[in-house]
Amino acid sequence: MSLCIAAAGKLMMLAGTAFTLSWTHSVEKIEWRENWLIEKGALHLVQARVKGSGAGMEPPADARFEEGWWVYEPELAAQPQIVLAASGATGQGWQICMEEGACREIGRAASSPLTLRACTSEEKAN
Repeated sequence: MSLCIAAAGKLMMLAGTAFTLSWTHSVEKIEWRENWLIEKGALHLVQARVKGSGAGMEPPADARFEEGWWVYEPELAAQPQIVLAASGATGQGWQICMEEGACREIGRAASSPLTLRACTSEEKAN
């Protein structure tokens, strides 16, 4: 499987079946990380971690504190896509790290929303 990132009519493909999406909350300045799997044409949220809490960011009751992070396994159905806004007003974007360790920042500058989804077999063939 591969992760496709679409924005403003352009498509970028990143090879792998798992990735970590991380960002810093624009108001609270607290880091978040989510681990995702790409399976059966959908994105599955496996684990979430947050460095603290704040306005609307409280970890759930079943979260455990590990090495400075609140860690939990969200109950979220498989997602066909994730849409990320790119206002350019936060000073940074999102970091995507594929399971092999290759990382890239996306959405730092103001642009159209970014869509993350599993690549189709037709896209991978091109």
